[in-house]
Amino acid sequence: MVFAADTDIWRFQPHAEVWLILLAAIAMAWYAARIIAPKAAPAGEAPFARYHKLAFVGAMVLLWVASDWPMHDISEEYLYSVHMIQHLLITFVVPPLLWAAMPEWLARLVLSGDGSVGVWVRRLARPVLAGVLFNFMVAVSHIPWVVNTSVESGALHYFVHLLLFGSAMVMWLPVCGPIPELRMGAPGKMIYLFLMSVVPTVPGAFLTFAQGAVYSVYDHDVRMWGIGIRADQQAAGLIMKLVGGMYLWAWIGVLFFRWAGVQQRANTQMRVVTTVPSGPIAADTRVPATSGSNGSHTTNGSR
Repeated sequence: MVFAADTDIWRFQPHAEVWLILLAAIAMAWYAARIIAPKAAPAGEAPFARYHKLAFVGAMVLLWVASDWPMHDISEEYLYSVHMIQHLLITFVVPPLLWAAMPEWLARLVLSGDGSVGVWVRRLARPVLAGVLFNFMVAVSHIPWVVNTSVESGALHYFVHLLLFGSAMVMWLPVCGPIPELRMGAPGKMIYLFLMSVVPTVPGAFLTFAQGAVYSVYDHDVRMWGIGIRADQQAAGLIMKLVGGMYLWAWIGVLFFRWAGVQQRANTQMRVVTTVPSGPIAADTRVPATSGSNGSHTTNGSR
């Protein structure tokens, strides 16, 4: 079946629901900074560092780019490859920025073990469960029926994106979350992210090598930039496998070099501490010779 698509590709379509979500997020950030911080932030230090603010601004900008016109409209009506870029932004880029924007004191309030939200998030953030949950959602979001129906239904579309985003937030918590005890050690993070980079290659390969149209909703006569349906699917698969994989491997590389640097400094310090002193310092530690009053050391004793 060939679906119809609007021929006016670049028509301006602002999405009010996206702006409402962004304004709500900004309002919550303002409330945290103005109302909660004076009461709950540690005394003697700034409640929000400069990098917290920069990370929040970056997250809001990228969330807007991924969710509003024109990326949203191109990804939902014309090119599935742009849809894949949209998913990478809301699952791989925005969540780490949001965790980086949250100071530890605020995270402990939101994810307190005494509250129901904190209890559930802490349970879901266990690495194995978080990884399985995220990859399950990624797999479900690529089922043809889900893709075709979500494009035709705005409510289902935003529900799928909400589940993807929520599972991605949980997935990144053991890697770069603001609460230290919920994070894994560097070797565990590297193994974890390696596994996250392997699983998406399955749907990525399926899209890359598919012969016909996998998602009928994108099979229409309006071809943006002259990109055919097969070329679009192949590009989507390569974006998922290569771009997403390279992004996660960049994280692994940074974690490895940081971990190696820490290990090298620790080994250097250990060698300095355990080295045996020599030279004048060692000479000063010798036991003084006994005095000449001892008969065994005198030269004038009777024979």
